[in-house]
Parts: sequence; structure tokens; C-alpha cells
Amino acid sequence: MSAPVATVIQLFDLASSTYTYIVVDPHSHEAVIIDPVEEQIERDLKVIQEHALQLKWSLETHAHADHITSAGRLAEHLGARTAAPEGCHIGTAAVQLVDGQSIEVGALRLTALHTPGHTAGSMCFYLQGDPTKADAAGHLFSGDTLLINGCGRTDFQSGSAQDMFHSLTQTLFKLPDETRVWPGHDYRGQTHSTIGHERQHNTRVAGQTQAQFAKTMTNLNLPKPRRIDQAVPANLTSGLRHDAGGQDLLTVQAAADYAGDVSPELAWSWVQSGQALLVDVRSDAERAWVGFVPEAKPLAWKQWPAMEVNPDFDTGLQALALEGKKLLLLCRSGVRSIAAAKRATELGLEAYNILEGFEGDPNAQAHRGLVGGWRKRGLPWRQN
Repeated sequence: MSAPVATVIQLFDLASSTYTYIVVDPHSHEAVIIDPVEEQIERDLKVIQEHALQLKWSLETHAHADHITSAGRLAEHLGARTAAPEGCHIGTAAVQLVDGQSIEVGALRLTALHTPGHTAGSMCFYLQGDPTKADAAGHLFSGDTLLINGCGRTDFQSGSAQDMFHSLTQTLFKLPDETRVWPGHDYRGQTHSTIGHERQHNTRVAGQTQAQFAKTMTNLNLPKPRRIDQAVPANLTSGLRHDAGGQDLLTVQAAADYAGDVSPELAWSWVQSGQALLVDVRSDAERAWVGFVPEAKPLAWKQWPAMEVNPDFDTGLQALALEGKKLLLLCRSGVRSIAAAKRATELGLEAYNILEGFEGDPNAQAHRGLVGGWRKRGLPWRQN
């Protein structure tokens, strides 16, 4: 079976010198966007509308330090799924990508390549070419790993010159020579290159030993990225922040009768890092009908149809607390979980309420799942 030819739309953000890519299956008009930039969301939405595209995925090559992503907002606007490298700990991404995993867009299949070096979790995305067609070259969306006549820095954010050298020479330079390289940045007006050209002429790595390369990277002495302190925390939540009032999504809000209120994003980051257990206090029927979080422990606060307090709640919660982790309580919209968090605190446990719950508040038409909530924010969930 021959590989389909993709349409690549390259877009540029002048402030951060960032390239964003929209990769399109021209037959189905399904598309994926790679490394979108917050300030350019209106531009990107216009391009998607003008080309009549269905945006299926928003992908990140890593947690950027020089700009804030618009991935979360694109998911809200267009229903795109978010995906990011597992090793970057972007907890809001619906899919945590591992090496070799595929992202399908129409008939296109992009393969995630783990290429640590710029950061420990960095990835590139490879779209194989088809030698039977006039446009035979494949495409590599190389993020900050491989740049034109350069590579990403390795001196912060879990970077490693040794890992970068291996990623360049043993992963990317093993791709076919004619593969087009689409970098995440360029500072000299260059738009693309090829693997063959970079293997032979890239001044950072071509003809260098690992020791020589590491010495070069150590001696770059680059300034700290201007927006790193703002960008990295925001990008760990797909760019979604509580801008009103300046509250960051990673802040615990004080509560009188339990440990505090946390955003779904902060809750998920705690679960991923092993700091906390997620406890779903909705009824069994709600989890079965509406959806559930695979990592959550089911323990109903009240059960249908009478909605009486579960007599086994205390013992069940105390059993979960034996693992010694914080308890994060999730309900439908963040009401029952407050009561459950108060009860957990009375039992001497460290318990937090997850704001907005699984479905969020109803909108003006009394529909749930459209105004905030775990699902709306693109966090992992499933249906039976």
C-alpha cells in the first residue's frame, strides 16, 4: 500500500522565531497542528477555516521555554485531541506519546520519535515518504532537536549533550537522505532542509565526535530564555491558565475545612508524579453512563437512586489512604467532592477538592460538559 502525499503548511511567529506546522491529508481534509503558539491562535484558526480543515490533533514536540502553546485552547475551540511526549510531563495532554507511537490523520500516519537532548522528553514527528510518487520525500518535524545548520541547546530543562548527539546521529540521521527537515525554529530566514544535507553540513554535529560535540554545546554560553519562567509552567498544562486574577492552574486555593481546592490540571500532574491518588466519588451509575478516569479509584460518596451517603465511604477512604498519598476527590461539578473532602479531613486525611468536577457546570441550555470540567480540559477519560 502506497503512502499518501501530505500537504504541509508552514507558519511563523516572529517574536519567538517559532515555526508551527499544519499537516493535512488532502483527501479527507483532516489535519494536525504541531507546536502552535498562543499569540497566533487567531491566525491558525483562520488558516484552518479557509482551507476547510478538520483539526484532529494538536501535537507538542516538548514543553517549550520561549513561547506558550495554544494546544489547550485549540482543543476547546475545535475539539482537537492533544498529544505530547510522555517524558515531558505535560499532564493535560490527552495522549502521552511514547517512542514509535503513531498519530493518524486521515490516511496519514505520523510516527513519534523520542529524541532526548534539548529536553529529556523531546520528540520529533516523522511522516514517511512514498518512492512511487513524484513527491517521494518524507517529512520530519524536528522541533528543537535538529535545526537548520544547528540543534537545540542542551544546558537546561533536563538537557544533555550526550543524548542530543545520539538522537541526531543514531536516530534522525538514519532517516532517508531526501527526508525534508521542518525545524521548530529558525533565526536566519531558512525554511527547511533535508536529512542528507544536515548529516553532511550541519556545523554543530557533522564530522564531530561526541566529545567534540559536547564541548561545543558546553561553550555556547547562551542567555536564559526570556519567557522560560512563564512559558514552561503554562506549557505543562497545554497553555491553559486562569488569567483572570492572575491565578495559575498549578496553585492550590485555600479552603477552610479541608486541604484546599485544586484545578483538574494540578490534580492530574500530582497523579502522574505519584504524589496523590485520584478518588472518583460519583455514583457507579454516573461513571458507567457519563465516563470515567482510568487512573481514578471509584468510591461513591452517595449512590443512586436514593442518593444516600455510602455507609462504606469511610472505610474505603481510609484503605486508600494507607498508600500515604494525598487524596484528590472528583465528582460531577465540584460539589459532592467538597463534602467528601470535609469528611476525609475529619478522618485525619489530607484531602483536596478538584474544582469543576468531571463535567463542569451546566451552560445556559442546561447542558453539561461544555463549561469547564475534567473532560472539557482535555484530561484523560474513557467511556464504557
